[in-house]
Amino acid sequence: MVLRVFPSREALARPRQGLVDVAVLAGAAALLYALVRVSHGIDVPFDPATAPSRLSTDPAELPYYAARSLLRMFAALVLSVLFTFVYATAAARLPRAEAVLLPALDILQSVPILGFLSITVTGFLALFPGSELGLECASIFAIFTSQAWNMAFAFHRSLVSQPRELDEAARLLRLSKWQRFWRVDVPGGMIPLVWNGMMSFGGGWFFLVASEALTVDGHSYVLPGIGAYVATATADADPGRVLLAVVVMVVMVVGVNVLF
Repeated sequence: MVLRVFPSREALARPRQGLVDVAVLAGAAALLYALVRVSHGIDVPFDPATAPSRLSTDPAELPYYAARSLLRMFAALVLSVLFTFVYATAAARLPRAEAVLLPALDILQSVPILGFLSITVTGFLALFPGSELGLECASIFAIFTSQAWNMAFAFHRSLVSQPRELDEAARLLRLSKWQRFWRVDVPGGMIPLVWNGMMSFGGGWFFLVASEALTVDGHSYVLPGIGAYVATATADADPGRVLLAVVVMVVMVVGVNVLF
């Protein structure tokens, strides 16, 4: 009998992935092109006095509206992940800060999303005068508030419940704080972070109408999106268009779960 201690040459050979690489490159190029096209209308001129308070309910506009809503959702998700890494790590690694950061996070989680909108919309409009970017930032921030708190709690819990062996190994290997974060903390907390990220992203769908149909000082403004489409169709008492928007939203949710 021949005992193989090392793998054969065939096992070490890298499989040819030419078609896979081409497909990934084509997908990345298509995604970049779609982002450029969809984000084209983000910073259009905005005048509060003449801004429209309703959207066109033409079904042909639904693909564009769905893409704009998805862009806001993923922008809020990216911000939520960055916030989670900074805030949860500070709360877990700084004992004095934890006494303030955790209660503050609990309070923020208890504030309804409309409470944030009533304060932030005016501020973002003042920050970007004459541009629709202010409304976009307010909408993304509203979705962010529906995602970030849950993710931060999950990541903080994974850090404070980290096995002592991992802490000792990080000290023995003399990992810097940056190395420990990316090699120990993030991989160790990835499963609860991904799970809560999925739940938070799903919760963000419920706030699309509130985040895309905004009211400031008695004036109503809408952003191109599936949530604003539902708000306009509901105001028009058009159940057929509302049902069509719900179907499109279901397709979006399933598509995100399958592809992303």
